[in-house]
Amino acid sequence: MSDLPPPANMPPEGAPNGGAQAPLVVNFQYVKDLSFEVPGAPEIYTALREQPRIDVALDVQARALQDGGNVFEVTLQIRADAKTADNTTAFIAELAYSGIFTVNVQPDVLEPVLLVECPRLLFPFARNILSDVTRDGGFMPVALTPIDFVALWQSRRGQGAGAPEGTMLS
Repeated sequence: MSDLPPPANMPPEGAPNGGAQAPLVVNFQYVKDLSFEVPGAPEIYTALREQPRIDVALDVQARALQDGGNVFEVTLQIRADAKTADNTTAFIAELAYSGIFTVNVQPDVLEPVLLVECPRLLFPFARNILSDVTRDGGFMPVALTPIDFVALWQSRRGQGAGAPEGTMLS
């Protein structure tokens, strides 16, 4: 048994399921920021002879919504830059897709839950939004391949001590 006090939102003794809490609850999810730019429009549509090269950057950020609380905002940030063969920008898509999660886990597993499990739950929705916005922008849909969030988390942990760069845990 843990010496830690129960979380503030723990149901009273005798509640259904014996007061047991789910370790991870998705309270809601939303588009925090979305940008799609075609700087060379309309000429880019007539000049484009082949599919542009698409570079994708991904980042995960997590922050507590209250000090000492168990409710967190996790944001999956995706940027897709498309360039033509002559290095002209075809489009730039940026998406910040967030979720509010209630997390009831031991402190030693909090970071991997926030930076692996939460983004894993958000990813299919963010992937769909990015695909739709690029298709609606007049290009072939960007279909992101599945992301190995465990490997991403582990590689970023290896780059420095503590929380990964760009990731806030507070």
